[in-house]
Amino acid sequence: MKSWEKLPQFMQVEEVRPYYEILQRHKGSLLLKRFFDIIMAGALLIVLSPVFLILAFFIKADSKGPVMYRQTRVTTYGREFRIFKFRSMVQNADKKGSQVTTKCDRRITRIGRILRKYRLDELPQLLNILNGDMSFVGTRPEVVKYVRHYTSEMRATLLLPAGVTSMTSIEYKDEEKLLESVEDADDIYIHQILPEKMKYNLKALEKFNFLEDLKTMFRTVLAVLK
Repeated sequence: MKSWEKLPQFMQVEEVRPYYEILQRHKGSLLLKRFFDIIMAGALLIVLSPVFLILAFFIKADSKGPVMYRQTRVTTYGREFRIFKFRSMVQNADKKGSQVTTKCDRRITRIGRILRKYRLDELPQLLNILNGDMSFVGTRPEVVKYVRHYTSEMRATLLLPAGVTSMTSIEYKDEEKLLESVEDADDIYIHQILPEKMKYNLKALEKFNFLEDLKTMFRTVLAVLK
């Protein structure tokens, strides 16, 4: 972690300091977390390479467009990066509607619904983990327009890399249903859903340690299987 004085100016606020001090007391867990990310992501990329090829074939056969979907998200210290995901929606979907997805979103492809149901669209994020842009466990990376609505306290979630999963992801695994049939999905997400999700994310920072990360990963697997 950076020293407090070297944090981006927008994060040097009193609301962030308590979370920063908690993480400073868990430097051992932070080191284990990164070591685990590198070893596990590398191993999974090798083992799952045949799965990547099979999914790529079905995505291309199902609809026009690239296999991978790239989008700018925000991670540690507010740094922007390009996330990897298997494309689960029609090409240029982000230009044809909201940046959040509803349950009956017509932009989702047939194979995309299967990918999203079992979170298979998230597999390419193993590449982001190796790059250090993400971790297995952490606050899900938001797009820039939503990060601009963070309160001072919410900025504390940017002290750690964005994550593939978290307790928030488990609790809000059916987020698309919450946005079903609403007129303005962006407004509902920013003013109602995002603040509630951040309560879980901030609580996770308060309880941070490597063992909690492992528990979250195990709970994620159970949630997907159910």
